[in-house]
Amino acid sequence: MKLKLTFDSTIGGIVLALAALILGGGCSMFPETRQRESVHNPFPQLKRVAILPFYNQSNEPTVDTNLVTEKYYAALQAVPGFEVLPVGVSKAQWLRYAMTYGEPTTGADFQSLAKLMGVEAVVVGSVTDFDAFYPPRMAMTVQWYAANDGFHTIPAGYGLPWGTDAEKQIPKRIAREAEFELARSQLATQTPTPAAVGVPSLPVESASGEYVGEFGTEFPADSADEYTGEYAAEFTEQYPGEFAGDGFVFDGDQFVNEEIAAPMPADWPDATDFIPDPPSPVRPTVIASTEPVLMHTKIYRGDDPYFTKRLADFVETGDDARSSGWQGYLKRSDDFISFCCQLHIMEMLESRGGADQSDLILRWPLSRY
Repeated sequence: MKLKLTFDSTIGGIVLALAALILGGGCSMFPETRQRESVHNPFPQLKRVAILPFYNQSNEPTVDTNLVTEKYYAALQAVPGFEVLPVGVSKAQWLRYAMTYGEPTTGADFQSLAKLMGVEAVVVGSVTDFDAFYPPRMAMTVQWYAANDGFHTIPAGYGLPWGTDAEKQIPKRIAREAEFELARSQLATQTPTPAAVGVPSLPVESASGEYVGEFGTEFPADSADEYTGEYAAEFTEQYPGEFAGDGFVFDGDQFVNEEIAAPMPADWPDATDFIPDPPSPVRPTVIASTEPVLMHTKIYRGDDPYFTKRLADFVETGDDARSSGWQGYLKRSDDFISFCCQLHIMEMLESRGGADQSDLILRWPLSRY
């Protein structure tokens, strides 16, 4: 029994000694852990990029948009896979285009400018809100226009590992953003088109006896019966193998499949749109688009825990020799703008399959040595 007590006392002493050593040494026994996030260009077809001078759409007239443009350039040039034209070259080409054709304002204008500059995409950005005083605040909206009008908008969630074991590792904020964009595109197919002002929205006959369609388009009177249920019923009787024999019936308004209560639209977006299509032996048919291929809008605040967490990880893993730490970035406008641009680019690429595996950085405080 005495041996047992001695053994327990010895174990207890060791535990107490370790506890005293840990408490006495503070946190110096354990390293600080930080995540070093990194991204790459997930779109090889958008490698050569030009950044146009940023616009100031905020209520703060003193925003230095030239500084914002330079910071965005520096952040994007640091991402592997991008070749960014120098800011001075891009501005000169932009001014040349404006003097010849007028200042570009539409998607088609920016696409023409991209072709003139010899780049695959131009970046059009603006500062929509800014405040340099604590807590600093900056809102940005950035749109990328591709020179090739056959490139369409790349939604958030594209290229992520949906339907695989890695799906559970997708950050919740990115999954929510992807689901929101998918819902928006789905609802777009279900939103009625508003009737033109002053034009009847229901089929009527014109004074000349000709059929007038939904938007005022005139059709010959002898084709008006094509828009009635009687014609459709006759059509199914004449061609039963085309519709009725295949399970399709006319419900008084349109042909529907008896086995499907609500047929899906032909252009209905679903989750498979997030997964890139396999290679095709032939080039796809061009469907011209003037919409931006990439777009990201975000506001950053110096008192937001998400923002400060990413800022702290960025500063502590970046070997910044200044002693002020990440808090100093909130006091220096140029540093704050620099990180906002970097985070803006990282978020846009992370949500579209451009995130690399983060590195775990361990650092011991100087008091340990």
